[in-house]
Amino acid sequence: MPKILLVEDNEMNRDMLSRRLIRRGYDIVLAADGEEGIATAVAERPDLILMDISLPGIDGLQATQRLKANTATRSIPVIALTAHALTTDRERAMVAGFDEYDTKPIDLPRLLGKIEALLGQQGPAS
Repeated sequence: MPKILLVEDNEMNRDMLSRRLIRRGYDIVLAADGEEGIATAVAERPDLILMDISLPGIDGLQATQRLKANTATRSIPVIALTAHALTTDRERAMVAGFDEYDTKPIDLPRLLGKIEALLGQQGPAS
């Protein structure tokens, strides 16, 4: 079962999305801010990271840059989750090292498609 790290500071969003992903067969680990997200990614080595961009302290852009600069975590795909939907926001995320970008509110079928595309053969068994 693929492991996904969800880095989200909003408790309600974190709870809702994690429950929906668990029901789809994913193993979920959680972090509430950028620092915790980096530490959890290093310790847990998830198969994929869902990273909110607007986080307290180190934001999602900075956290992803650090993860992509670390040889231990650079190959983990990271999807940006954000309420910012401008083209320039997407471009900033991609420059920071994100592998994919998705907007809030979360459209679960669309997000699942992106997760499955990045995980390839590792997606949960249907």
